[in-house]
Parts: sequence; C-alpha cells; structure tokens
Amino acid sequence: MKRFNFILTIVLLLLPITSVQAVEPLAVVVNKANPVDKMTRSELIDLFMGKYVAFPDDNKALPVELKGEHDIKVHFYQKLVGMPLSRVNAYWSRLRFTGRKRVAILQANEAELIDYIIANEQAIGYVPKSLITEDLKVVYILNE
Repeated sequence: MKRFNFILTIVLLLLPITSVQAVEPLAVVVNKANPVDKMTRSELIDLFMGKYVAFPDDNKALPVELKGEHDIKVHFYQKLVGMPLSRVNAYWSRLRFTGRKRVAILQANEAELIDYIIANEQAIGYVPKSLITEDLKVVYILNE
C-alpha cells in the first residue's frame, strides 16, 4: 500500500508539469521577409482549411504543417477551428474525394518546419512560442 501511495504521489506531482507544457502558446509564423505583419484568426482558418491559397495581400501562401498526429498539430487545430484532428483529416478526405488537393507542405518535426519557413518567403506555419527565432515573424498567437 505504501508503494502504491508513493507512485500515486509521484504521478500527481508530475501532472501539473505536463499540463503546463501542453498549453504553451502556439505562434503562427512566416519568414521575416514576408510582407504580411499580422493575420486574423478567420484568415488563418481560411488558409489552413484550404478556402484560400494566398495571404491577405494576395501573395501565394504555402502552409507548412507537422506530419501525422503530432501533439502540436492536434493542439493547433483544436485551438484554431475547435475541432479534433480526426475531424480535420475527415474534412480533407472529403475534399480530396471531390478532386481538391491539399496544398500543405508536411515536415517531420518542429526544426524542419522552422527551417522550411526560413528558406521560403511564402511559407506559413505554427510552432510553440518558445521556438521563435529572429528569422521568423509572428503573425498570430493562439491561446494567449
């Protein structure tokens, strides 16, 4: 019984640490040379959900995302459109079935996503706020 209480205490102590990390604000970022300085939530929804393929200034936009069911991707879509990633994926499946293609560039991890945005003026993506560098420009912050 003492062992169980010890393990339970450790688990309970670790839970707040995990929760704090999970709610770190996400920043939507572009290349620092991109002329767009700010975007609205509505503009981001239109861009990441495929309604538009350009920034508000009509320059082409290349959404960059993390592959698969990455925690940051799950959190991003939940905060942006209020849907679980499974519903977002189902939405894109329906669009593909009707002949529309997804334009998002997929990257394996945050470092590759950031590198892609730094190398491409048209790229836009999302990263935890703590990973923002001087080569990125923040156009929107989620859950702040």
